[in-house]
Amino acid sequence: MASMTIPTFTASVSSTGSHSRVLPDVAFLRSSFLPVRAPPRLLSPSLFHSEIIDIAAVEAIVTEVAAIHSNLILEPFNSKASVSLQTNCKSILWKSRNQNTAKKICCSLLKLENENDEACELVSGMEITLGEDGSDGIPAYLFKAVKNNNGAGILLLSDIFGFEDSFTRDFAYRVACNGYNVLVPDLFRGDPWRKDRPSSTFEQWISSHYPERMAKDIAISEKWMVDEYLAAGISKKLGIIGFCFGGGRVIEVLAKDQGAHFGVGVSFYGTRIDPSLGPKIKAPVLFISGDEDPLCQVSVLEDLHKGIEGSKVVIFKGRGHGFAHRPQSPEEDKDAEQAFLIMRNWLCDELVVNK
Repeated sequence: MASMTIPTFTASVSSTGSHSRVLPDVAFLRSSFLPVRAPPRLLSPSLFHSEIIDIAAVEAIVTEVAAIHSNLILEPFNSKASVSLQTNCKSILWKSRNQNTAKKICCSLLKLENENDEACELVSGMEITLGEDGSDGIPAYLFKAVKNNNGAGILLLSDIFGFEDSFTRDFAYRVACNGYNVLVPDLFRGDPWRKDRPSSTFEQWISSHYPERMAKDIAISEKWMVDEYLAAGISKKLGIIGFCFGGGRVIEVLAKDQGAHFGVGVSFYGTRIDPSLGPKIKAPVLFISGDEDPLCQVSVLEDLHKGIEGSKVVIFKGRGHGFAHRPQSPEEDKDAEQAFLIMRNWLCDELVVNK
């Protein structure tokens, strides 16, 4: 396997300020691999000479390199004095957990059970407007696999932190890496929940968005997906994924759809779920949650499971809310990867193998 050594340096990570990490010399990467026309927008003295490093900026530059040279994938950082850049399609995603900005990631983190089944696909992303033009249009982000696109469309409903949240976009990108077209609409119309808001104002905030206006926006998003993929004959059915608040909306959407457009659903620790909707759902649903999640009771998922033919419930012991798309520890990272693999296989079976 061909490889090369990249100069590195050690710096403290800005999100914690107390840990050291070996980082690639980004100037070397840019001068060696990026074309001359590459904009220097991310290069600044503070990036290289300050004791605090902007991890998001480093990620963006290195990912830009990988996006241009698709056969070069950066290996995970470690404590050694060098990092290999190999001509082997391996996956890498490293997160600046406290950055609330979207990042472009070149590959899926997925650990494949079958190494011949490559999940590493370049993905294009674009901002679009759904529905009516002008101020009433719904902002959304569309991720599309550039090669080996399987033609299937997936609607992804975010948690309360909105469609621009870095964790949500990272996850959507990883799904698209596996050959899908993933649409992430702005469910909160530019007004997602912010952590600096008093918790006492949450109900007032959520009631300003849900259920009437949000149900309409989701319906418009669904129609866009139908016109783009089903009506064009690209795919027979759509998929739908949701986290937390979005996971609860998955159940409402599938109950209303009754198998007309959606062929499969995935609900990650859904909140505000109505168990009585189960019998109305005609598509198989994968429920993923933790047994220590106070916002998504296992008993509620089990009740739903009984009323939905072909559904499946996967409970991770010791895990709380948000672990699958917002892991906060190495232990949660491991379970998040397992949850992603389970979801990936579920989507593949229902949308690709059986389409």
